[in-house]
Amino acid sequence: MTIKSGAHIHLMGICGTAMASLAGLLKSLGYKVTGSDQNVYPPMSTQLEELGISIMQGYKKENLTIKPDLVIVGNVITRNHEEAKALLETDIPYTSLPKAMGDYAIANHHSIVISGTHGKTTTTSIMIKVADTCGVKPGFMVGGIPIDYGRSFRVAAGNFFIIEGDEYDTAFFDKVPKFIHYKPKSVILTSIEFDHADIYKDLDDVKKAFRMLIERIPADGLLIACAEDKNVMELAKEANCRVVTYGVKQGDYQIAEREMITGRNHFAVKKTKTENGRISGQKIADVAIRLPGEHNALNAIAVFALARELGWPLANILQGLANFQGVKRRQEVIGTPSGVTLIEDFAHHPTAVKATIEAIREKYSGSRLICLFEPRSATSRRKIFQKDYVAAFLSGDKIIIAKAYDQSKIAEGDRFSTHDLVSDLKVAGKDAQEFLNADAIVDYLHGKLHKGDVVLIMSNGSFDNIYQKLQNLKGTP
Repeated sequence: MTIKSGAHIHLMGICGTAMASLAGLLKSLGYKVTGSDQNVYPPMSTQLEELGISIMQGYKKENLTIKPDLVIVGNVITRNHEEAKALLETDIPYTSLPKAMGDYAIANHHSIVISGTHGKTTTTSIMIKVADTCGVKPGFMVGGIPIDYGRSFRVAAGNFFIIEGDEYDTAFFDKVPKFIHYKPKSVILTSIEFDHADIYKDLDDVKKAFRMLIERIPADGLLIACAEDKNVMELAKEANCRVVTYGVKQGDYQIAEREMITGRNHFAVKKTKTENGRISGQKIADVAIRLPGEHNALNAIAVFALARELGWPLANILQGLANFQGVKRRQEVIGTPSGVTLIEDFAHHPTAVKATIEAIREKYSGSRLICLFEPRSATSRRKIFQKDYVAAFLSGDKIIIAKAYDQSKIAEGDRFSTHDLVSDLKVAGKDAQEFLNADAIVDYLHGKLHKGDVVLIMSNGSFDNIYQKLQNLKGTP
C-alpha cells in the first residue's frame, strides 16, 4: 500500500532491535512515528529517545486512540495482546516489519542481505563500513548499533541497501522468515545451525527457511557462502545464481597466516583459481582488523569477497576493514573499573559462546578470564544444547552461570539446567559457580576481582542491568 509522506505510522514492539531501526528509517523518510513496548532498555531505547520518538508503555488499546494511518506489528506481539485485539477490530491497515522494510526502505535498491545463524550483526556492520569507504553511500538496517555510526539505520543515498537478514518469523499473521521480504540480490550466508527452538522444530526446519532465502536470489545475483559449513554448502548447490565461497582452508577466498599483532587480527587473503585442472592459491591482500578471533576473520573475509566480486576498489575495501570499530554489545569494552576490563557480548548459542570466549582469550592472553552467562534466548533456556555448553566454556578461567531467564512456559523436562552445566564444568576441571540472579553475582565478585582481570558478560538481554552494577565494583590490586 502507498503511504503519503508525513503520515502517522505506529510500531507495536518498537524497542526490538529491528523495529527501532525501522522506526528511525521511517522518521528519516518524513513519517510521523510513534510506538509501544513493555521491555524498554538500551541501546535501542536510547536511540529512540535521541530521535524524539515517543514510546507508549505497555500494549494497551488506548495506544490507538489517536488513529494512525498504518500500524507495523512486531513479532513479539500475539493476537492476545490488548493492543493487537483492538487493532484487529478497526479498519486501520497493518503490516509486518519485514514487509514494511521491503516496501519502504529497500524498495528498488540493490539489496545486500547478510544472513546465517551466527555473525549476522557484525558482518552486516563491516559490510556497511566497507561500502561507505568505497563511496557507495548505502542505506542500511542492522540488528545492533555499529560504533562507527552510532545508530542502526540509515536511508540510502546510493544504489545499495545493506540489511541483516534474520530467519526468525515475521508476525503472528505472517509466519515466514523475515528475510524473504528483503528482495535479496547479493547474499552472504555465514552459517546454518539449529536455533530458535520456539519456532523451529529441528535443523531440517531451519534449512527450509534458508532455502527460501536462496530461492529468492535472482539469476544475476550472487551468493557468498561459507565453504566450511556443510549445511550452507548443501543449500548453496541449489542456488540459481553465481556462488562464491570463503573459508579458512576451503573456498574461493581463504584466510592464511592469521595472527594477533599489537592488538589487531592480521591475515592474508588467498584467492584460489583453477589452472589446468589444479587448484592453486594466490595471495591477493593483507588484512588487519580490530576484532579478535577466527570467527571475526571469517566475517571480514566474507565482506571482502562480496566487495571484490561487486568490483569495489581493493584499497578502499582494506581501509574500511582496518577502520571498522565494532558493534555495541559485540565484544564491546564497556569499562575498566579498578583496572578490570569489562566486556559485553550478545553470545547465547554455544557456538557463539565458544567463539567469543576464544577470541577474548586470544586478545587478552595474559589475563584471567571470568565468563558470565545468562541463558536468556528461547534456545538457551531449553536443554537442547545442555552438553554443548560444557565445551563452549572450557577456554574460560572462571565460569559464572545465572539461573535461566523465565522458563515458566517451557515444559519442566525440556528446561536448561544451570546446575547441571556447572556440575559438568566442575567435572571437566573448571572453576564454575551458579547464581540466582545478577545481584548475587555482583555480590560474589565484590573483592574477588584483580587489576588485569577480564570479565566477559554474555546475554542477549538486559541481564538485570548487570553491566552497570559491575561498573561500580571495586577490584583488589
